[in-house]
Amino acid sequence: MNSKVALITGASRGLGKVLAHRFWKSRYSLYLIARSYDELQKVKTSLPPRSNQVCDIDSCDLSISESIEHLKSKLYTNFSRLDVLINNAGIQGPIGKTWTISASDWQKTIHINLLAPVALCQIVVPLMTQTGGGVIINLSGGGATAPRPNFSAYATAKAALIRFSETFAEETREIGIRVNCIAPGAMKTALLGEILHKAPQLSGEQEFELASKVFVEGGASMERVADLALFLASEDSKGITGKLISAVWDRWEDWPFHLDELNKTDIYTLRRIVGRDRGMNWGDK
Repeated sequence: MNSKVALITGASRGLGKVLAHRFWKSRYSLYLIARSYDELQKVKTSLPPRSNQVCDIDSCDLSISESIEHLKSKLYTNFSRLDVLINNAGIQGPIGKTWTISASDWQKTIHINLLAPVALCQIVVPLMTQTGGGVIINLSGGGATAPRPNFSAYATAKAALIRFSETFAEETREIGIRVNCIAPGAMKTALLGEILHKAPQLSGEQEFELASKVFVEGGASMERVADLALFLASEDSKGITGKLISAVWDRWEDWPFHLDELNKTDIYTLRRIVGRDRGMNWGDK
C-alpha cells in the first residue's frame, strides 16, 4: 500500500460519509469507524475502486473501552502507517435542564465526545511517528465557545476537547504531529433531527428555531468542512497547530501566509476574556 492512511470515526453517515468520500478521492486509504457495520459497508461499496488504496471498516462503540482496544489492535495489525485521524463521531446527549437529566446519560456524552477522542489520540501517536508525523483533526460543536443552555453535556465535552487539542498540539509539536479543531457550523445532520424531535420546551425556543431553519435551508456545507479537513491534512497547512478553526467564517486558506502571527499570538484559541479586552479597566490589576 503506497497511499497515505486516514482514520475517520462516525463515518457511516452525514459529515463522516462526506469526509470518507473526499479523502478517498484524494488518494487516501481509509479505516472507517462507526457503530453500524451495515451502514459502513454501504459507504465502502459507494467508493469507486482505486489502485493502491484500501478501505477497511469496523463497527465500534466508542463508549466502551474494550471496543477502543479492539480498534487499536486492528489498526496496528492492518496498517503500517497512519497519516490522519479525524475524530468526527459524536452524540447529542441529553437535552434539557441539567438537573432533570440522568447522570449516566451525561457521563455517556462525555465518554463518547471527549474521552474517546482523547483515547484515539493516545493510540495513534506511535504509528504516526513511524513516518515522521501526522495530522489530528477534532470536531468542535455548538456550545464549545459560549454557554448552550439545555445541552450542558455536549457543550462541556466540546469545550474540553478544544482545550485538550490545544494542549496536545503543544505536546506533539516537536514530533511532527499537528492537532487542530474544526468548528463545522450548524449542519443538517441526525443530531439536528434530535432537536426537532424534542419539544421546544426541552431544547429552548432559540435552539428549536435554529434547527428548524437549518432543516429547511440546508445549513452549513459539509463539503466546506471537508475542504478544511483536507487543507489541514495537507502540507499547505504546515505550521498550523493548536487552533480552533471555523469552516464557515474563517479565511483559513490565507493562514499559511500569516504563520508568524498565528504562532506568536493566541488568536483562534479558547481563552478567558478580561475587562481590558473589552475596553474596561475597572476589573483588572
